[in-house]
This record gives sequence, C-alpha cells and structure tokens, in this order.
Amino acid sequence: MYKFYFNRVKQVYELTEMVRMFLPPSSFSVLEEDPWEDKSGAVGDILIRIPDTITTRDDGKRYIYDCLKDYTGRSLEWGTLTGVRPVKLAGELLAEGNNAAQAIDILTKQYYLSREKAELLLSIRNTQLRYLTEKDDAISVYIGIPFCPTRCIYCSFPSNQVSYEKIPPYLDALEREIRFAGEAVEKHGMYPESVYVGGGTPTTLTDDDLDKLLKAVQKHFDLNRIQEFTVEAGRPDTITESKLIVLKENGVDRISINPQSMKQETLEAIGRCHRPEDVISAFTTAHNIGFEVINADLIAGLPGEDPEDFRNSLDQIIALSPQNITVHTLAVKRASRLKEMDEDYSYHHGETVRNMLDLGQEILHGNGYKPYYLYRQKQMAGNLENVGYSLPGKEGIYNIRIMEENQTILALGAGGISKVWYPDKNRLERVPNVSNYEIYIERIEEMIQRKKDGIFSD
Repeated sequence: MYKFYFNRVKQVYELTEMVRMFLPPSSFSVLEEDPWEDKSGAVGDILIRIPDTITTRDDGKRYIYDCLKDYTGRSLEWGTLTGVRPVKLAGELLAEGNNAAQAIDILTKQYYLSREKAELLLSIRNTQLRYLTEKDDAISVYIGIPFCPTRCIYCSFPSNQVSYEKIPPYLDALEREIRFAGEAVEKHGMYPESVYVGGGTPTTLTDDDLDKLLKAVQKHFDLNRIQEFTVEAGRPDTITESKLIVLKENGVDRISINPQSMKQETLEAIGRCHRPEDVISAFTTAHNIGFEVINADLIAGLPGEDPEDFRNSLDQIIALSPQNITVHTLAVKRASRLKEMDEDYSYHHGETVRNMLDLGQEILHGNGYKPYYLYRQKQMAGNLENVGYSLPGKEGIYNIRIMEENQTILALGAGGISKVWYPDKNRLERVPNVSNYEIYIERIEEMIQRKKDGIFSD
C-alpha cells in the first residue's frame, strides 16, 4: 500500500489525480496528518511525503511524479498534466512569447511530456488558430437531448433510456428555455457562431419532435451569421432517411454518426443495438442527402478488442468518407456497469489502447486526416487522450471553442452547463442546469432565472 502526505501543498485534488495516473485507487491512500508526527503507516507500506520546502502545485506534482516513476518503473506520456485541456496550455505558452521549439522544451522539461505529445499539442494549436479569432458578440449554443435507446456498458452520463411519453413535456420545457435564450441573446447584441444539439441521442426523437425542436431554434435565434450547425445523430439504429431530411431542411450542416466499433460482437457486448451494416446505410443516406461534414466516433479500448479489431473498424470507417473522425480512449465512468465488473479496467488495458492510438494516428495521417482538437478525461485507459481528426478545412468549430474556453457557451436543456467568458479577466463562470430531465421540467423557470442572473443580468 502506498501512502501519501502532501504536506504544505494545498491542491489535494490535483495531487491525488497525479497519483491516480500511476496507481489504481485501491492501492493508495492520502494521509491528513503528518506521518512523521503521528507514526502512521504499517510495515511494508511505501510512504511518500512531500518535503517541507515544496509548497506549489507544480513542484508537488513533479515530486510525486519522480517518486512514482522510480517506484513503478513507469513514465507517463502526458507527464504531470492532469487537466482536461492540454492544448490550452500550449496556447498559453505561445501567447507568453515562446516560439514552438521553446514551448516544446517547457512541456517536456517542466511538465515531463513526451516529445511526441508536446509536438502533437503544438500541431493542434497551429490548426486551431484560424478559428480562434476573438469575437466579443459571438457565442456557442448547446442544446441537450438527454435520452438514449439503451445505456452503454461504460457510460454513466445523465441520459435516460427513452420513454416516449416523457419526451413531449421535456421538449415543451426546452422550447421555453430556447425562447427565453434567443430573446436574451438578441437583446444583448450577441449571436450564435455555432449550435450543437447533443445528448444523449437526439435522433431518439420522432421526425415531428425533431422538426419541432429545430424550428424552435430557427425561430428564436438569429442564425444569419452561424458558421456551423451540428446535430449529434449518434446511434446508427436511430438514424432514418426521414430524420436526416428533417435535419437538412432545418439548416443542419454537420452531423455525427457514431459506430464506436465495426465489430458485431463488441457492439453486442457494450449494449449497442445497431449492426455494422446500419453504419454503412446511415452514411450512404447522409451522403445522398447532401451533408457536407459528417463525423464518426470510434472508441479505443472496448472490451474484448485488440489493435487488429481497431484497425479493421477504422479502415471500414475511412472507406465511408467522413470528413471528421474522433478517436476516443475508453473512459470507464464511476457509475458504469463496466466499472462494477472491473474496477481497475483503465489500468489493465493501457498498453493495448496505446498501441491502438498509435496505429490510428498512422492510418489517419496516411489518409489525409489531421488532428484538430484534443481533450482528456478521468479514468481513461492508459491515461491517454481523445483526438478529433479532420480533413483540412472541415474542422468542427464548436469542438475547438469548447476546448479553448474563450467564448461564452450557452447550454440549454437538462444537464447543460453554461460557461460565461469574461475576456477582460480571462475568466469563465459556470451557470448549470439540473441534470435530471424530470426535475428540469419541474424547475424550468428556475433554470431560466439562473441564466437571467448569471449570464444576462443588465
């Protein structure tokens, strides 16, 4: 058992996350009292105590990293970084006046990143620059549909297995919030640069309900200057020609079709109801209807898969000609069924996932796709990353904006967390909605009042 005492470094959460990058939670504990004073510990325990001379977060993380690297014999490709948005750090280093070589030097020597990861961050940042022009009056709008046909084995998102009688009252409440938000945005001289309808699975809605939702967006928001309108069509078994026509007729120009895998056995194991043939059919129909940008999600590290399975899935997806491909590293959520089955799944499969990501990068680069956004999550297999790849000029604007955090994100619907950006202070302030859709319906006026107070106060 490892025992840690962080001493004078106050950022306990971030240091604990640093430890979790190396060790499963069952193998360590964090002490609240100084073990040198109370003699805590047992024979055979490994005690790591940060010295009195270290008082800052970054120095504390480096000390923990160095100790665990020595004890475990492992190094981490992301070094001491535990945050979600490493590309943002690269941007900050460049904004401070460092050139690319100097930024890479800082990332590798001060944050212990591998050179490959440091170069990846700089490459992504360079791709993003064309989209990062600050527009004080532009915002992004997120609209959440918290329903799914089934719950996947690795998921604990606040989405609900669809119960169709619950959808109309939810959409009524959501339209009430959309109406308020649209009026407030116009009153304050703002406009949507991008709209993203996600979930959940928005295409669990019927054709009529989907049409009603999108027409409400068009009615209440001025979309004359919009750069991107995305709907996460999501699961192929919920995608029909008629729904895609509804999307197209309502101005949607980017959709996401998410296979996760093209291996039938895997789809059954993770709780997906679609077949690989459904993916092919959905892509064919979407292309025929005229969607110019289609994203496909794949997950590296799904139960039972090896790198060859991942290669086969990726090859099949590339053959369908999506403009975007997002490669996710499996993140096992705390309340998921997979977590119950194997508490340390993320630690057991790290090397396999690393091989998958390396293979994916090689194949995607060879087919003209370049990485354009990246983020990390807790409990990711191998402590790795999610990377969005794109054909040049087809990058997803909303994805870049939400990772960069330099624009107000107005989030509507159950589970939505708005983030208000104050550029003069370079600060974000969160304005959350409740996550449970039934409570959201009951408290819709409170959700609107939160936005009045937190976003649109005069």
